[in-house]
Amino acid sequence: MGWLELLLIAVGLSMDAVAVSMSNGLTIKDLKGRHIAAIAGAFGLFQGLMPLIGYLAGSVFAAYISAIDHWVALILLGFIGGKMIWEALHPEDEHSAVYRLTPALLLVQAVATSIDALAVGVSFAALDVKILPAVSEIALCTFLLSFIAVLLGKRFGKLLGNKAELLGGVILVGIGLKIFIEHTFFG
Repeated sequence: MGWLELLLIAVGLSMDAVAVSMSNGLTIKDLKGRHIAAIAGAFGLFQGLMPLIGYLAGSVFAAYISAIDHWVALILLGFIGGKMIWEALHPEDEHSAVYRLTPALLLVQAVATSIDALAVGVSFAALDVKILPAVSEIALCTFLLSFIAVLLGKRFGKLLGNKAELLGGVILVGIGLKIFIEHTFFG
């Protein structure tokens, strides 16, 4: 498999992380450079780590995960997004209409958006792909695209004001539904 095919796979795998990164840029309060790097780093790390795990564990492990990965993504992203939508529509319930970046929130987002990459790792094993260059390319691509997406989200968040949390929540729920539908009906 050549670098161009790997790049296309990397871009495809990173799209969920990119959308969540943009949502983070829209909705996280007091976003600083270190937060942007942490978001992009977490998504890059997990998008690279999951195919490596899939590659090492082989098809047996992936068969168990692929049976529930879409449910995990739907529940995690649906819960976070639903909470954001609720708080946007009921601002009197909270002091702040935007989220603060926490390690737990970032971990949940990174795992939820990268679970499907396990199957890619299994396919890499079947195709005898050199795994370290492949996962490095996936991780780097996801890091760069997520970094740009957070910056774009931050910029548009200022323009949207308090509607940013509503949009961010809708994006997260939409990604969870997309993953669920793709895996349930087309996977």
